[in-house]
Amino acid sequence: MTASEDKPPRPAARDRAVTMQDIARAAGVSQSTVSRVLNDAPTPVPIAADTRERVLEVAERLGYSPNPLARGLRGAKTMLLGVIVREISDPFFATAVEALSTQARGLGYNVVLGSAHGRADEALALKAVLETRHCDAIVLLGDMRDQPRLLGDLRASNTPVVALWQGTAMEGVPSINIDNRLGITAAIDHLVGSGHRRIGFIGGRPMGDIRERRAAFVEYLTSIDLRPSEGHMQQASNDPEGGHSAFVRLMSQSEPPTAVIVATDFLATGALHAAHTMGLVVPNDVSIVGFDDLPLAAYTVPSLTTVHMPISEMTALAIGVAIEQDVLPPPENLILSPTLVVRQSSGPAPSG
Repeated sequence: MTASEDKPPRPAARDRAVTMQDIARAAGVSQSTVSRVLNDAPTPVPIAADTRERVLEVAERLGYSPNPLARGLRGAKTMLLGVIVREISDPFFATAVEALSTQARGLGYNVVLGSAHGRADEALALKAVLETRHCDAIVLLGDMRDQPRLLGDLRASNTPVVALWQGTAMEGVPSINIDNRLGITAAIDHLVGSGHRRIGFIGGRPMGDIRERRAAFVEYLTSIDLRPSEGHMQQASNDPEGGHSAFVRLMSQSEPPTAVIVATDFLATGALHAAHTMGLVVPNDVSIVGFDDLPLAAYTVPSLTTVHMPISEMTALAIGVAIEQDVLPPPENLILSPTLVVRQSSGPAPSG
C-alpha cells in the first residue's frame, strides 16, 4: 500500500450552499419541518423537542447559512440593518457605527454599511445596494439634506428609515437629534463663569449640527452682550488640519479670544496642536472646549473639556425606532440633552 493509500479519502468539497432540503434529508424530516424550525414559525401541531434539536444540530453540522435575499423575497425579516454614513473617516461617525453595530448584533441583526463621502451620487448607489439586499430598515448618520433625490426615494420606499444627527427634524423621516443649543449654552456659561469675555468659535462645514452650533453660539453670546466679531468665528475643513489652521487665524487677530469653542472634538485636536506649535499654554493662555466627547477627548494633552454626546443612547433609540415602525408609529423628532464634561483644557481667563 502506498503512502497516499494510507490516508482516508477526503470528503468531496461542497460546491454549493447547504439547502433546507439537504438538512431535511440528513435529519430524516420533511423540508417544511426544517423551514418551521429554522424560521421559528408557529405550527398547528407542535414540533417535538427532540426533532427540533436534531434539525438544529444537522443545520449547524452542515454549515447552513440562511439567505437574507431569499428571506426578503418571501416577505420574512432579513435581519439586515442598512446604514448610510456621511463621513466614515470622522471619528465621531466611526464611534457611532461601532455602537450601532454592537447593539444591532445584540438584537440578532447584521449591519450593511456604506459611506456616502458627502456625495449624492455615491449615496444613491448605496441606497440601491441596500434595497437589493432587502434591509429591514435603513439608518442615516449625518445630515443628508443636500441630497434631495436620495431622501425622496427613501421616503417613497417601503423601507423604514431613521435619521440621526440631522440638526433639525427632517420632514417625512423620523429623526433623533441632540439639543445643540443647550450644549453650546453650557459651554459658554462655563467659560463666562471663568472670567472669559472674548470667546471664539471654530466650525466645520455649515450643515446640520454644525450650523446649529454656530447659530447658537452667536445668539447666546449676543443675548448676554458679548456678541462676537466676525474674526472670532472661523470655518474649517472637517479634520484636525482644518482645526489647526482655523485656530491660528483666530489667535492672529489683533485682540485674540481668550477661549475657543470648537464645533467637534475632531477639529479640537487640531486646535490643541496649533496652540502647542504657537507656544501657547492651554488653558493658561487660552481655553479650548470641544463638542461630542469622543473617547480620544480624555486622552489629549491637556484632556479636553467638551460637551458630551450620548452616542450609545441615540443609536439604541434609532434601532428601536427603525425595527418597530411596523408595529408603532415612529416619533417625528426625538431630541436628547447633552452635558458638559469639564477637564483640563479650560480654566480661568488670563489676567491682563
